[in-house]
Amino acid sequence: MGRTAGTENASVGTALRVALVANAGSGTCDPDQCAEWLRTFGAEVEPFAIDEIERAVAAGADRLVVAGGDGSIAPVAAAAGRAGIPLAVLPAGTANDFARRIGVPPEMGPAARLAARGTDVKRLELGWMDDRPFVNVASAGLPGPAARTAKAWKKPLGPLGYAAGALLAGVTTKAVNVEVSCDGESLFGGDAWQVTVAASGAFGAGSRIQEADPHDGALEVVAIEAGPRVGLVRSGSVSEHPRARHARCERATLRIPGLTEYNVDGELVERGSAEFRGQADAFSLVVG
Repeated sequence: MGRTAGTENASVGTALRVALVANAGSGTCDPDQCAEWLRTFGAEVEPFAIDEIERAVAAGADRLVVAGGDGSIAPVAAAAGRAGIPLAVLPAGTANDFARRIGVPPEMGPAARLAARGTDVKRLELGWMDDRPFVNVASAGLPGPAARTAKAWKKPLGPLGYAAGALLAGVTTKAVNVEVSCDGESLFGGDAWQVTVAASGAFGAGSRIQEADPHDGALEVVAIEAGPRVGLVRSGSVSEHPRARHARCERATLRIPGLTEYNVDGELVERGSAEFRGQADAFSLVVG
């Protein structure tokens, strides 16, 4: 369950010191504009690029703020959690699934106000794929090719680009051969259209795994057995697919012969077999 971890404030009369980690390559992210929004609400801002996370952590700020898409959040969240620094999010990607799932305002102005002036924080979990953190999901099978295809459509179509990518992947991509185990127990073995390991459970500009709780430290694992392609691309919770196998666990293993393309919070990662774990209370997020 989620819980309020506490509050924090800059000293009375002192501006909140913010280390802004901005991914200039994300959908709508303009690092200078993001910094100005934070300054509008009284923050003292020191900007850093997305490859300068450790420098940002070491800057002595009261708070880290990450501006970018879903794939930008987890590395900054992991670093903030290790350092014991609260994190705020400016949703500046295309889909912004994590922000929508957690309730961060989608517009830059209200999100910047929350980031600069919010005092309530909640402890949230991270998922880990080997040594790579994620806040939403990591998936093998169709989501990888779908994300690759969607890249060409995100600029003209926005979030609808993900639907276009999913439709094309759904009719052209081959199933992945995989063995899935959860806490040492077999969940699935054979050809699957998709295997998704979820932390928050939000992905694909509106898809979700309804049972996923971003506060409990557990992983939700869903494998969809290969079969007829009709009805493969659908809205709603993935775990409700008629050929879905679903389990909740602390650790999961995907064994895949050779390499495949994983979709990890919207980023493409080429890997073979992988180990997954959930980390409860991994970082503090500013929520109110």
